[in-house]
Amino acid sequence: MSEEETLGIEVILNEEGLEKAPSCPHGPTLLFVKASKGVEQGRRFYACSACRDRRDCNFFQWEDEKVSEVRLLAREENNKIKQPPYTHQEYLSRYRQFISLPLAQKRFCRDCQLLLLPDEWTMHTAHQILADVSLAQLRRPSQLLHPLENKKTNAQYLFADRSCHFLLDLFANLGFVKVLCVGTPRLHELIKMRNSAGNNQVMKSLLLDIDFRYSQFYQEGEFCHYNMFNHHFFSGKSAEDVCRTFLLEENRERVVMVTDPPFGGLVKPLAHSFNKIGAEWKIQKKPENCIQEMPMFWIFPYFFESRIKECFPTFTMLDYQVDYENHALYKHGKTGRRQSPVRIFTNLSPGDIVLPAVEGYRFCSLCQRYVSSENKHCDICSACTSKDGRGWKHCSLCNTCVKPSWVHCSACNHCALRDHSCGRLPAGCFICGSTDHKRRACPSTAVPQQNKQRKGKKRNGLQEKAMAQKSTLTHTSRRKKCKLKKKKSK
Repeated sequence: MSEEETLGIEVILNEEGLEKAPSCPHGPTLLFVKASKGVEQGRRFYACSACRDRRDCNFFQWEDEKVSEVRLLAREENNKIKQPPYTHQEYLSRYRQFISLPLAQKRFCRDCQLLLLPDEWTMHTAHQILADVSLAQLRRPSQLLHPLENKKTNAQYLFADRSCHFLLDLFANLGFVKVLCVGTPRLHELIKMRNSAGNNQVMKSLLLDIDFRYSQFYQEGEFCHYNMFNHHFFSGKSAEDVCRTFLLEENRERVVMVTDPPFGGLVKPLAHSFNKIGAEWKIQKKPENCIQEMPMFWIFPYFFESRIKECFPTFTMLDYQVDYENHALYKHGKTGRRQSPVRIFTNLSPGDIVLPAVEGYRFCSLCQRYVSSENKHCDICSACTSKDGRGWKHCSLCNTCVKPSWVHCSACNHCALRDHSCGRLPAGCFICGSTDHKRRACPSTAVPQQNKQRKGKKRNGLQEKAMAQKSTLTHTSRRKKCKLKKKKSK
């Protein structure tokens, strides 16, 4: 089932729509439409590109809606209010003052997530304060800052050091010198730490992340405040120039991009942004570079494979299991269904990527690639077919390999879990049982289309919201009246 059918919402990505899109605090919004089986079913609307939860960003505007000047000014003021309290240059000035202080005066406010200067202490007396902040702590800001764990917006599930070291060793072996870290702060800081230690090949790194708090710790050539869902640089042209310069492969300094987006984010907007980065790299690349695509590593759960390959047909999923330090489930060393589902998608040849044998990976001579030790080669499928780290089995009726816990159901004519609801339709209307529409569009309960059109013309988004609130109040008042009547009757 495609992403549009599952979610009922389709994102419309075209340059014309992106250019005229209104902005929210997270940059230009994206154009969406309700869809069923790829067919538009309603009015197009703009919503926040980064936040799918309206509680995080409640921006909403119909595509054809006429917005008053007063509302535009109010929106612009709201966008300014919700920006970081300091510019990147101001954060850096504060950082220089902070590191010059004696250890006893180096304090960090856990509540405000801010490095404090002495004249600010009195304003934070009621807050949780971390005292004696060391240089070692400043070098690892991802451990100093609270992770933002909203899975649809930030999802700062930070790589475990094991996964970071594997990636960095791999990049060094493949000859990469520059690493563009898109949403991977833990990898970025480990590169800087390894450079300081002097025991490994020196690498250059640039972090692009929506979390502005990292502006406190990194220079302008090391960090850009960036939204990966709409390819928006919050500092404008200056930040775009920093990224453009970094992508330039001078002195044969090969560049690789590694990204770890929020798992709740839509794949298509992400792919659109990554394509733009790849296009910029292609403009910057030297003529002697015969590689046509920017080398990329996209960290994402294996069950998104079809969606990623739809956007990037040249990508291959590796068997390597990426684990996270602050995620309860995505840990290394677990077995069966408890294993981390997060994998690496890349446009590099799988045969060139060596996975560590000590962690349970082996080389398949038939597939010419490294796979999980439990991933057995299927002679019928001519591939090592497992996706989740367990050994899969071949179903001759389905003519494909399936999960070991699945059995073939003759009624459904495909493999599924043994206790699945046999014959249940994957989608459709719960009222009449039809598969060609959803419950909300059921003709048995729907208002006639002419009436809908007339109502749609009369009401705008604010009026609809007001009517919904009025309906709620009316319903509440009726319940109160009923309660009073019951008391009187008693």
